[in-house]
This record gives sequence, C-alpha cells and structure tokens, in this order.
Amino acid sequence: MLSQLLRKQTGVNTQLLTAAQMSNLRQRKSADKLVHSIVFLCAILGIFVTIGIIFSLFSETIGFFARPEVNLWDYFTGTDWRPLASEVKSTNFGVRPLIRGTMMIALISGAIAIPLGLGSAIFLSEYASSKLRKVLKPAIEILAGIPTVVYGYFAISFVTPLLKTFVEETLGGRMGFFNALSAAIVVGIMIIPMVTSISEDAMRSVPRSLREGAYALGATKFEVATKVVVPAALSGIISAFIIAISRAIGETMAVTIAAGATPRMTLNPLDSVQTMTAFIVQVSFGDAPQGTINSQSIFAVGATLFSMTFLMNIISNRILNKFREVYE
Repeated sequence: MLSQLLRKQTGVNTQLLTAAQMSNLRQRKSADKLVHSIVFLCAILGIFVTIGIIFSLFSETIGFFARPEVNLWDYFTGTDWRPLASEVKSTNFGVRPLIRGTMMIALISGAIAIPLGLGSAIFLSEYASSKLRKVLKPAIEILAGIPTVVYGYFAISFVTPLLKTFVEETLGGRMGFFNALSAAIVVGIMIIPMVTSISEDAMRSVPRSLREGAYALGATKFEVATKVVVPAALSGIISAFIIAISRAIGETMAVTIAAGATPRMTLNPLDSVQTMTAFIVQVSFGDAPQGTINSQSIFAVGATLFSMTFLMNIISNRILNKFREVYE
C-alpha cells in the first residue's frame, strides 16, 4: 500500500529503491506534511487575528452608538467634535472635522508623492542603468524605514519654520506653528518609496517586446515610457497610488506632532487640524477609563477609519482586476 502511494505521488518505482531510499522518501513525505500544516496554521492565524480585531473594534463601537447621548445622524453630519466636553450631548460627536482633516492631509500628501514617486519609477525602470538602479532604489526605500515620529519632529523643526517664513514674509499671510501643510509634506515624503517601488515593479514586469515594437515604429524613449509602459502597467500603478493614500490616511505620529489637535471644519492647510488617528492618540494618552463614552469614542473613530481604508482596498482590487494585463 505504501509502495503504491509513493509511486503515485512521486512517480518512482519503489521496487527499485533500497531500504535507505525508501526511508528517505518517507522522511520527505513527512516533512511535506509538516510544512503544509505550518503554512495552513499561519493562514488560519491571520484570519483569526483579523476577526479578533474586527470584533474588538466594532463591539465597542456598537456600545458607543447604543448610548442615548449619541446619535448616528449627528455623528456623520455634525461639524462639532468635542467628546471630552463636560456637558455630554449628541451635537458634541460630529466626526466630520476629523474626516476633513484626515482627507486634507491625505490628498495633499498624495499630490506630492504621486508625481514624484511615479517620475522616480519611470526613471528607474526606463532610464537608469542597472548599476545606478541598484544604488538609487535602496536609497529611496530608506525613506520608508525612518520612524514616523522622526518625520513629525522634522516637520516642526525644519519644514514649518521654512513655510512660516515664506508665507508670512513673502506672501504676507498667517500660518500657525501647527498646521496641516507641513504635516502633509512630510507624509508625502514618507509614502514616496511606496509609490516608487510598487510602480517600478509593475513597469519592469511589462514585456520587453512591447518596448522594442514601439522603438521599431520610431517612438522616443519618453514616448515608450509614457505611452506604452505606463498604460501597460496601469493596474499596478493605480494600486500603488491607492495603497499610498491609504497609508497616508492611517498615518499617526507625524500628523499628531505636526498638524496639532484642533478639530475644525476648514479647507485652509495653513491652519491646525486634527486627524482621526491624532484624536485616538490624544485620548489614549489621557485618563479615559474603559467603558466610558470617551473611551468608546476612540473605537468609533477607529471603526470609521477602518471602514474608509477597507473601502479604498476594495476599490484598489476592483481597479486591479479591471485593468490587469496578462502577458505570455
């Protein structure tokens, strides 16, 4: 029976094997079963961790919205966010200022990181030599390894003074020490490696035959890069953009340090704002006993942030499936 099973799985006639070879085959089969079990447990563990995070997040969120002081409509449409106020009422829990501050920083940082990251990816994929690529790509990816708290202090110690001097002395405007613009700039710098690395990998996966065909028709290197390679790798490039924006939405320490803690309905990036992650940090560092409305407000904001990033990941997958190109 064992001989037939081994012959079926390995295609080896076990009658021609020695006892030592048979023992080796049994050991290899046992090792394969062990590896299969380990990787299966890893996959199951990831699923259970995700389920645990969702359960812990939304169980407290449901408790928050079940309170008589909280109104779901006021939460999503209100423009006043004061959950730590002494007088607890539903109008204090309007999350729109936090969402607006988060999206403002994410969009400005995306406007910085997307063109710079895509330009870097085009250069690395189409223009740089192999030796230069081996130096530049790791150098760019070093930015992703810098702790985010360092970016925050870089913003308030270097970026903000430069912007404040330019705005107030050159433009004659007013700019606060804590502001959304400096936070968005450092977050944009932070996510450049993500855009560059994923986009460059997508463009390098485009077959060489497409480039050679374009060159044969008389296209220049720039035309090949922008009209052949980028459209062919569009699904991977767009996915890089969405993943980078999701990363900017979830950024915590840099925006907490640089943007301030003032939830307000403003579109002026020179003002101080508060993001959803910054609010979570603010309350977490305070004295908010478990089970109170202040503590549960953290989970409500976290659930809102989770829903936003989850929706963006769904959009990214839809775009990836729609524009994916398969090359033989």
